[in-house]
Amino acid sequence: MAFFPKISFQHEVEEHLSKVFRNSELITDLGTQEAESRYQSLLRHLSHPPAFTTVRVNTHLASVKHVKNLLFEEIQKQFKGLCIPVLEHPEIQDILLIPVIGPRRDIKKHASEVIVGAHCGYAVLRGAHVYVPGILSTSRLLKAGDLVSVYSDIEGKCKRGAKVFEGIKVFIGNGISELSRNEIFSSNGPLNGMGIRMTEPVYLSPSFDNVLPSHLFLQNLPSVVVSHILNPQPGERILDMCAAPGGKTTHLATLMHDQGEVIAMDKIANKVKKIKQNAELLQLNCIKAFCYDGTKALSVEKREDEQEGPPFLPESFDRILLDAPCSGMGQRPNMAYSWTLKEVTSYQPLQRKLFTVAVKLLKPGGVLVYSTCTITLSENEEQVAWALENFPCLQLQPQEPHVGGEGMRGAGLSLVQLKLLQRFDPSAVTLQGMDINSLQDSREDNLISLANKDCIGFFIAKFIKLNSK
Repeated sequence: MAFFPKISFQHEVEEHLSKVFRNSELITDLGTQEAESRYQSLLRHLSHPPAFTTVRVNTHLASVKHVKNLLFEEIQKQFKGLCIPVLEHPEIQDILLIPVIGPRRDIKKHASEVIVGAHCGYAVLRGAHVYVPGILSTSRLLKAGDLVSVYSDIEGKCKRGAKVFEGIKVFIGNGISELSRNEIFSSNGPLNGMGIRMTEPVYLSPSFDNVLPSHLFLQNLPSVVVSHILNPQPGERILDMCAAPGGKTTHLATLMHDQGEVIAMDKIANKVKKIKQNAELLQLNCIKAFCYDGTKALSVEKREDEQEGPPFLPESFDRILLDAPCSGMGQRPNMAYSWTLKEVTSYQPLQRKLFTVAVKLLKPGGVLVYSTCTITLSENEEQVAWALENFPCLQLQPQEPHVGGEGMRGAGLSLVQLKLLQRFDPSAVTLQGMDINSLQDSREDNLISLANKDCIGFFIAKFIKLNSK
């Protein structure tokens, strides 16, 4: 049952999506009513957080069992004795799953209000406290220690420093202010510290701020699946084309037992710095990160032998991950998607440029995995159809593990091809809350099944390069 309104889009984007999810192939297969029902379910899911928090264990430094015990103790401390289980996944053996309790409908609101930006609000719904940069408005007389109700400005209309906000706001929980209004908005005040410590969030998830930082990496379940599907082997040369912030890069290095070479690229310098920081934190040495535009990563001239960074010669890599820049519509929670249709449709040509370079950089017999965190056909199944038509050397491959659904109809792919794809579609399960009682009554295999479905929207395709033509 929905707690928040379904996600809202700009009118032209809504019209575009509506056509995508009512395409003729889909209608023929499901019928109009079922196709519409699934689309509306997807819109409701996108505005709510996933049913589980997923963390990847850095198995380079510790065993899953050891970290599971440490994490269970930490959650007991944070939740003051509430018995929340930490689950292992039978098919993705380096992750731990923590059920999210909520929505909690009986929280009483306080008179003193704090308005936070949408992205800050989404982070709170996934377990974060409120930090000063995310605060837009507070009650006029707010003092440190005050009990406050926190609301998210989902449309981005609230001006920083406002004393009153009359726009659309969504209640996300209660907390205690760590600072006064003057300290929050003072030009000399703290810019990065905690502003509100959340005590009664609508969705109860553990905070991972400084919790086992070298042992855990907070990652969505499908994002972990991707690296397992690429399946890098010790001693291989791997390319992560669009790597920031480094979650998949560090996972690839871990799966290779830190033996071989993982080249990570991103065209934004600060993001490359973050990749390097994450590699250092997780104590991984085989990662080399470069600030470089992936569309220009193919060298047309012979390189100097000493040059280890991009551009690279053709057929330089054993495996390539292209986790492509995308419209990001699968991210959860998101209550108001602000991008224009022009922005949404700008990604398909960029993805094709990157894909073309990836194919040329891949050795014959090598594996290319393409993924996005979006729900459109144009960035997912249509890209697969385009790739198979334009690169006869590529062949779709089965994926292991395959815990999501099959590909979506509408791009002209065969049923056999669709079954080889993996689309994580939150609408595959009914939107349901979880409380302590229902959690205790649930079987573990049912919870794992729910975690596989009630996650972010995501897409994965795996190809093998048969020859160099």
